[in-house]
Amino acid sequence: MKQITSFTAITSLLIFASQANAHVSLAETEVVQGETARLTLRIPHGCGDEATLRVRVQIPEGLIAAQPMVKAGWTLETVIGEYRNSYEYYGSTVSEGVQEIIWSGELLNAYYDEFVFRAWISDHVTAGETLYIPAIQECANSERYWIEIPEAGQDGHNLEAPAPSVLVVPASADEGHSH
Repeated sequence: MKQITSFTAITSLLIFASQANAHVSLAETEVVQGETARLTLRIPHGCGDEATLRVRVQIPEGLIAAQPMVKAGWTLETVIGEYRNSYEYYGSTVSEGVQEIIWSGELLNAYYDEFVFRAWISDHVTAGETLYIPAIQECANSERYWIEIPEAGQDGHNLEAPAPSVLVVPASADEGHSH
């Protein structure tokens, strides 16, 4: 009986530790420059014991034509603003678009969920580098800012609240581009 109790205590400690270290992240590991990417933000827990009430995704410069996916039971809004640069997109020059996506609802701390959007990866986003997409998780009495970006040479896994990220890969020369 003592071994079972010890096993249960250790298992509970490991589960708690993994939840404490679980970060908001993206399901995708790579996106292709010059193509539209589907990006899935994963929210593994709330803030302490609190439910997540709002998820905000900040769209970095170079991602354009961002479109959030509607999520049942959640309200959705976007913040539109001017890009720092102009972009050629479907034969038109685009100088403004979605800067932030905000989902509002309730995700209890005991549950996991995903929030999806898509955006076109412009050539202003350097192929071969990591793209960081900051996210803010709002609960009733607190917020978690998943916005830390590692300095050159710093391991992002050592950050307390790293921004979700994906690797930008170059488009293949023999493939067409999709929007």
